[in-house]
Amino acid sequence: MFTVSPTFVDMEELKEISSLHNPWVRKVLSLRVKSRERRASGRFVLEGDRELQLALRGGYRIDTLLFCPDILDGERLGQVRQSLDPGAGLLSVSREVYEKMAYRGNTQGLMAVAHARKHGLDTLEMKRDNPLILVAEAPEKPGNIGALLRTADAAALDAVIIANPKTDLYNPNTIRSSVGCLFTTQVATGTTTEVIAYLKGIHCRMYCAALTASRPYTEADFRGSSAIVVGTESEGLSPEWLREADQNIIIPMEGQIDSMNVSVSAAILIFEAKRQRIPKRE
Repeated sequence: MFTVSPTFVDMEELKEISSLHNPWVRKVLSLRVKSRERRASGRFVLEGDRELQLALRGGYRIDTLLFCPDILDGERLGQVRQSLDPGAGLLSVSREVYEKMAYRGNTQGLMAVAHARKHGLDTLEMKRDNPLILVAEAPEKPGNIGALLRTADAAALDAVIIANPKTDLYNPNTIRSSVGCLFTTQVATGTTTEVIAYLKGIHCRMYCAALTASRPYTEADFRGSSAIVVGTESEGLSPEWLREADQNIIIPMEGQIDSMNVSVSAAILIFEAKRQRIPKRE
């Protein structure tokens, strides 16, 4: 459906797409805005040189690379082409077309249609005996998911699991707000029941951020196999998590409110766990 010819031909031979009514423009726009289209085709759109390089390093397969010669330096295009599979398509588009298709500005004139990956719990591979995992239950805002993935990359977490997902991972705002960290971290999805069973199966203790029956997060021992579980700011975690938790934890607050943005809370908890895991010097 998305394979395009010519592939990897000389620049002089490439025909530029200059019409906003070209079928390819409609396909890219549909992938960008419709979750249903992304699921049906198994593809998604990514923008920008950094995101493209992170996706390639993460093992993502590029279906077609789109570039704007008015924006992208020819030398850089040659370097990018060398990193793609020989079967990837290549399309030149005019500035007007590129700006129509782009979700955001300043993306260096590069855009790609890529193959999505499977994100079942069975795809996760834990390389350490004491993995550190972040679980987020039912996050609704793609921007929050992106921020969580960015924190996960910064902390080099073993995995991020989205329980009861409300949006697909390849929403363009998720990719944008994660600055490409969707491609650098193991990510899986499942129902809350499935995720709890998975964590129990790998003997991972569950530390659930909650307001009730909780201990300060600094009193938790994150040195063993640990999952930090966070819910939404409005609803918190579902009763199932609170029943199954090994320990409920809380971030003590001294102001007038009792919650913070989920990505901020997760970062505080994650880096406390990282601090505890720093080897002590003799």
